[in-house]
Amino acid sequence: MNNYLEILRPGINTTFQDLGRNNFYHIGLPFSGAMDKRNFKICNKLLDNNYSSAVIEFAYQGPSFRYIGEKNFFAITGDANFVVKKNNSQIIEGKCYKIIEIENNDIIDISSTNKTVYGYISFVNGFILKSFLGSHSTTTRAQVGPNDGQKFRKDQKIFLNETKNIQKKKINFLNSKIEYMRIIKGTNFNYFSDEAISLFLSMDFTVSKLSDRMGMRLEGPKIKNLKKTNIKSEGLVKGVIQVPADGNPIIMLSDHGTIGGYPKLGVVISADYDKLVQLPSNSKIKFKLIELEEAENLFKIYELETQNILNNI
Repeated sequence: MNNYLEILRPGINTTFQDLGRNNFYHIGLPFSGAMDKRNFKICNKLLDNNYSSAVIEFAYQGPSFRYIGEKNFFAITGDANFVVKKNNSQIIEGKCYKIIEIENNDIIDISSTNKTVYGYISFVNGFILKSFLGSHSTTTRAQVGPNDGQKFRKDQKIFLNETKNIQKKKINFLNSKIEYMRIIKGTNFNYFSDEAISLFLSMDFTVSKLSDRMGMRLEGPKIKNLKKTNIKSEGLVKGVIQVPADGNPIIMLSDHGTIGGYPKLGVVISADYDKLVQLPSNSKIKFKLIELEEAENLFKIYELETQNILNNI
């Protein structure tokens, strides 16, 4: 019997993601991949799946699935509200970071995330997917990856690999927050006056409702530069902060374009990226400038913390 999910409600932005598609910037493809890498890895580790196996990523409102197949197990990571509606009409309140058993004709209904954006769900042994350029990540703007490069749609069937019995595990994990998003200088840092930099670092910004997997738009004080607004297009990296003509900064996220022609004030450090992407619209955000050496040390600490979490599952 083929195990599969029937999509009853696709959710707002539900896609397959793994660790991303490396080394294709030169043909215009971003890395993509899971927005919150730590929660992605925890989801796979709970289920004893390969650390890089594709999972389902959802944003804000999650999907609702009917499960068809033999007894199976799934886990959800992030901070999400969900229930399992059993075939016998029993409704079980779901808990994140815990393996949950599911049976034929049960329904998983992920209603929303809690003051965060992204969550992850997967099953034992994962999904039956075709890779594209070595990855199972979906990049919807380029229409590449599983599911024809598109978001989930109602009435689709998502097929699962053969399941197995596993030990039920759970962890007590808290998605921590920090007071500042730490940044290092961007390649065009000297395009901004001392006054503009001081304004950027001293004031709160608000995450715009127009943010998505490609970029996070910020609303707040207008940041002006000393040069022309548009510059010669240059390569971009994840987390870089561009400042367009209107003075409202944009932080490039996992599906960002590979080049851009706005001045680049700074880059959010890799150690803070998971926390950055989990800020929902209308969140307040503040920045702190640090040196490259400190950013490198903070990333080493982040990696060690992540590995310690995984080792204790």
